[in-house]
Amino acid sequence: MTVGSSTLRAAFARRFDGPPAVVWRAPGRVNLIGEHTDYNDGFVLPWALPLGVSAALRRNDSGVLRMVSLQHGDEVVEAGVADLEPGSVPGWAGYPAGVVWRLRRAGLPVGDAGFDLVVDGDVPAGAGLSSSAALECVVVRAIDDVLGLGLTGPDAAAHARGAENEFVGVPSGVMDQMASLMCAEGCALFLDTRSMATRQVPLDLDPGAGGGLALLLVDTNAPHRLVDGEYADRQRACAAGARALGVPALRDVPLAGLDDALARLDDEVVRRRVRHVVTENARVLDVVGLLDAGRPEEIGPLLTASHASLRDDFEVTVPELDTAVAAALDAGALGARMTGGGFGGSVLVLARAAAAGAVTDAIAAAFADRGYAPPRALPATPSAGAHPITDD
Repeated sequence: MTVGSSTLRAAFARRFDGPPAVVWRAPGRVNLIGEHTDYNDGFVLPWALPLGVSAALRRNDSGVLRMVSLQHGDEVVEAGVADLEPGSVPGWAGYPAGVVWRLRRAGLPVGDAGFDLVVDGDVPAGAGLSSSAALECVVVRAIDDVLGLGLTGPDAAAHARGAENEFVGVPSGVMDQMASLMCAEGCALFLDTRSMATRQVPLDLDPGAGGGLALLLVDTNAPHRLVDGEYADRQRACAAGARALGVPALRDVPLAGLDDALARLDDEVVRRRVRHVVTENARVLDVVGLLDAGRPEEIGPLLTASHASLRDDFEVTVPELDTAVAAALDAGALGARMTGGGFGGSVLVLARAAAAGAVTDAIAAAFADRGYAPPRALPATPSAGAHPITDD
């Protein structure tokens, strides 16, 4: 679990001989629906988790980044600000270093000042819940606060994404950073990744307020890896499909014209990737419509259809994800799907609140039967985006 802000401040003072200038918190995210649509100019519907990353930061005017993660021991990782270049800082420290590099590269008045930084978090790494985006976003906001850069949410998200794409080398879309920065408590964020227009969609499913429903988040403990080329392969296939169809992005292929579009594609793999993106965009719009209409219990089949599409057409699931979804549905869940980039990570389940315990027990039993590592339920309350913290 993450430390409180007072403990983080004390850790900062021990390592850097004085207090931080600011302490910020940025959350991880879970995506209700809209997977692999963000880098296709499509629609997504994430919300912010109560899990996140906290950062204590101070300008040091030494020209050096001095970085400590309480999750990685007491080692101080140092990097010269003027020497930063893609790939120059390995491991966890590459994400905050990448943020500084990206802000300087964008011409913002960061200069060669240097910063002291201590971070700590409780987003489980490898769970597909955007621990990296939370780290990037908390550093962006802390630096913005210290230097008075005046970054808007979309601007801050663009710099955080740039750190991940260009400095670390992970070709992600912008959903994770926008969710970490801009989600509101109690809501999912409906994001059009082309226009960057957003709308907060209320997501209150508590008994007595939303018909006695529960959204369950289960980490399968099958760690996902996105730098191994699979994610980039999916992006390339989607780009190839858009080029073959003569559209700027797959978002421009209408659902009503999908069959005609698929018939124009010769490559079977590209055809499947296109089908997923086009149908997934439609599912996002359908889910938003149902939530707006006060009918959240009807979104279950759309979640399940999303998982089937990710499994069969986009091919990003693994046996642990498929097992968890099947076990949840067999136990009476209204819908279930993998969430995140895939190749491991977590599943999201919509169930009657009264059946939540039985569903999570069924997933655990199915994992035990197959000899998988035990899954774990995680808190999934829709929470606020990045914010400064002054106490515990």
